Amino acid sequence: MPVFVALLRAVNVGGTGKLPMSDLVDMATAAGFRRVRTYIASGNVVFESRGTEARVKRALEDALARHAGKQVAVMVRTADEMAAVLAGNPFPDRAPNRTVAVFLDTPPPADWRDGLVAPGGEEVYAGARELYIHYGDGMATSRLKLPAATPGTARNLNTVARLAAMARE
Repeated sequence: MPVFVALLRAVNVGGTGKLPMSDLVDMATAAGFRRVRTYIASGNVVFESRGTEARVKRALEDALARHAGKQVAVMVRTADEMAAVLAGNPFPDRAPNRTVAVFLDTPPPADWRDGLVAPGGEEVYAGARELYIHYGDGMATSRLKLPAATPGTARNLNTVARLAAMARE
């Protein structure tokens, strides 16, 4: 059965979007997904489903909207796609905790650099349906502006690696 990784946007980050991971497991199980498991409390869930990516996404977003009373964006990748995100990291020799993949629903637009401001020397690279960012001095003090990343959700490369491994298990 196909394995998927779903990444929720703005869940349990900075005091917003509170969602216990046990509730997320319950929602995914109720949607008919199997072998549901989460990783850390920021809205990462790995599961099996015979559904398509679009169907999985819709089922989770509908369940989350009912639960939260508002829309919660979900980015979905297959196990192979998550492995490809990890393998496609353009900064393999840099600290994985200072490198993120911003997951998008669609490929970055051709004008993804428009509005980019990287005053701290942050480096940005476009992937298949991701934007990779390396924060040389760390994210805490970054003043990076990247409008093309706004609809997405970011995970550092340590998290991406763990999710890719969970999807293979």
